[in-house]
Amino acid sequence: MTKVTSLVLRRMRVPLLVLITTYSISILGFVLIPGIDEGGQRWHMNFFDAVYFVSYMATTIGFGELPHPFTVAQRMWATVTIYLSVVGWVYAIGSILSLVQNSLLQRAIEEGRFTRSVSKLGEKFYIICGYGETSHLLVYSLNNRGFRTVVIDNDSDRIDELSMSDIPQSVPSLVADASNSKILIEAGLFHDKCAGVVALTDSDHVNLKIAITCRLLKKTVSVICRAEALDTEANMRSFRTDYIVNPFESFASRLAMALHSPSSYLINQWLTGVPGTRLLEPVVPPRGLWLLCGYGRFGKAVHRFLTYEGVKTRIIESDHELTNPPEGSIKGRGTEAVTLRNAGIADAVGIVAGTDNDTNNLSIIYTAKEQNANLFTVARQNHGGNEKLFHNASLDIVMERSDIIAHEILSVILAPLLATFLKQAKTHGNQWACELVSRLIAIVGETTPDTWGVEVNKEDAPAVFSALSQGQRILVGDLIKNHLDRGEKLHVTVLMISRQDKESASGFKLITLPDDDFQLQAGDQILFCAREGERNEISWVLNNRNALHYVQTGEQVSEGWIWRILSGRQRAAVEDS
Repeated sequence: MTKVTSLVLRRMRVPLLVLITTYSISILGFVLIPGIDEGGQRWHMNFFDAVYFVSYMATTIGFGELPHPFTVAQRMWATVTIYLSVVGWVYAIGSILSLVQNSLLQRAIEEGRFTRSVSKLGEKFYIICGYGETSHLLVYSLNNRGFRTVVIDNDSDRIDELSMSDIPQSVPSLVADASNSKILIEAGLFHDKCAGVVALTDSDHVNLKIAITCRLLKKTVSVICRAEALDTEANMRSFRTDYIVNPFESFASRLAMALHSPSSYLINQWLTGVPGTRLLEPVVPPRGLWLLCGYGRFGKAVHRFLTYEGVKTRIIESDHELTNPPEGSIKGRGTEAVTLRNAGIADAVGIVAGTDNDTNNLSIIYTAKEQNANLFTVARQNHGGNEKLFHNASLDIVMERSDIIAHEILSVILAPLLATFLKQAKTHGNQWACELVSRLIAIVGETTPDTWGVEVNKEDAPAVFSALSQGQRILVGDLIKNHLDRGEKLHVTVLMISRQDKESASGFKLITLPDDDFQLQAGDQILFCAREGERNEISWVLNNRNALHYVQTGEQVSEGWIWRILSGRQRAAVEDS
């Protein structure tokens, strides 16, 4: 029995009993009360006639005396039955209207509709817990890439916003507590097509509970969580959460990267950006005194990374008792010119406006630029609706939390090898990064590249896998040729290949930036980077053995039955001649 059926039967029990009792008494009275026919003989109405008469009389459909005209006693009983049934129906209809407006019933109906929608999903999908600015970017991008999503949020306004959004495919959504294990199961945690769970609620505690619940209920499911506190992040790692996104730590590490390796920072920004958007301009933060306005979680992360880079910092914080900034910090918000002067704005080379108030952050930057026009400016944007304000403020770097989280998660989902490649890129010097930047520009032009991963197996690359299984030699250069003109090289490069290696401690051997003559093996995981739109061209070679044969040999082959018949006749004609 479903929740809707159970609730309806429970709430309509008394009204149904009233109607049943009313009809039973009415029918019994017509059966027992005798009548007189046209011949003056006594007759009794049978149960069928009584049920038929009471049914159309009680529902006010019509009125007729049958099978014979009623006696006075029968008409008196009919009068009693009319008022009795009217009272019963008024009570029942009132109960029905009350039930229809009942929030519990509406919630049960929505939950049932949600469960059915999830059960019908035939594509790979992700469960998104929490729907805000970050989740909107994530859901939209995943839907455009062929992934379905299921959304849970305890705020009905956010779910209504999702239903009115411009997302191409329908998104099953439910207003509920995502940390409830029962809700996660209804959302498809045990569904065969469930690829993972993404916890993006505003509460670290809720995200932690979701991570623990998923890990205990289904150990094989991929879990990606947002965490803004270091202790929560550590707790998530103890439960082997697959990927944890800390926007403050991520941004602070990128800012530190920009200080010691601007090219590595640029690679990181380009490869995790939204494909098709304009490439970000190179930024080179100066070394010297930096002012940090705000010493919350974001300020602490930036201060720690800058200090590790050997950059001198000075904190401006209004609430020293709450945040406990280091000795020598200036008390104030940073929006006042006198506070900035006391902090040494004239000698500073950079400033970070990192409070949780966008208005204050913009005010800090404006006031600081009046005191020192040569400052390198970094500002934290807390709300996506203020994007134009921060864009017009001519800032060098903008920290937009939802954007950072969405891009990191997308890179993990769409190209799991990308995170590994970016870690490998950090181990190389700035010169290597500069050469890669030049290589990327030559490939993608002025737009952010598209990155994705492919495993050489029967499902993802059937043509290549089949050829390798037959002992053929497949090179990296074969994959990046145009399947219509093998002399034309696509705007694609292979960033990394991950190959199984039993001798390695991790079990994998990583080959970064392999040459075109690098020979592939079955089971290799390939990380592609290409201009937007080139992915479809690559898929032809990976999936179509005729296209693969052409880019390798230059021979055009067709396997259609018509072509085989014509080719056979042509060969026969040649042999006869």
